[in-house]
Amino acid sequence: MLPLRVDDAFTSMAIDEALLKLNAEGKSPNTIRFWRWLPSTVSIGCFQSVEREVDLEVAKRYGVDVVRRITGGGAVFHDHDGELTYSVVCKQGDVPDDVIESYRLICGGLVHGFERLGLQAEFKPVNDVLSNRKKISGSAQTRRWGSVLQHGTILIDPNIRQMFELLKVSPEKISDKFIASVFERVTTVVRELGRKPSFDEVRAAMRTGFERLLGAKLVEGELTSEEFELAAKLKPKYAPNGWLKKR
Repeated sequence: MLPLRVDDAFTSMAIDEALLKLNAEGKSPNTIRFWRWLPSTVSIGCFQSVEREVDLEVAKRYGVDVVRRITGGGAVFHDHDGELTYSVVCKQGDVPDDVIESYRLICGGLVHGFERLGLQAEFKPVNDVLSNRKKISGSAQTRRWGSVLQHGTILIDPNIRQMFELLKVSPEKISDKFIASVFERVTTVVRELGRKPSFDEVRAAMRTGFERLLGAKLVEGELTSEEFELAAKLKPKYAPNGWLKKR
């Protein structure tokens, strides 16, 4: 398990890919890590068009970065002040072949973690965790070279209105009525818990959750020099002049 990091989007995505590649080569162990985004970022799925999904002028005005993930799924707003993000890298043989069942397994660590915080939580296929029947975490996954990367959100207290300004939705949807309707389907740790826990508290709860899932103690470690070096080589790929606008 790696220490809590605060990185720009391009570094974070490069680290995830470096861990995935080196795990596949047997040079990195199975790894769980948590991080925050600085600045806040919109990430889009591997196959999405950035021009169709993100209002780039609004992103520029807010100082929000935009990055393409190597995982699929839709566009996601990652709020620096309101989200903790996790990733799990492991050998493909360590999770079920069935994709939904592999999501169920890995998200089980999050479910236990939310319960540790004092929340009711459950897995909802395909790749969400719910609290009180509302989404509190979403994940995405890719399988490459014989290893698996799954990463996703832990919604602590994100700025929902800003999210819908950044994503390309119709102007009439950016309204109090629409935001209220979103909160009928999406919730946050703050909303469910009635207070805002620190990022360290949430990370600690999630660590305990994954330890309960695995039936083992997670060992703290740092990125190796090889992982750092590969991430540095991969970072330009994720930069704005990289593959972001290739689709």
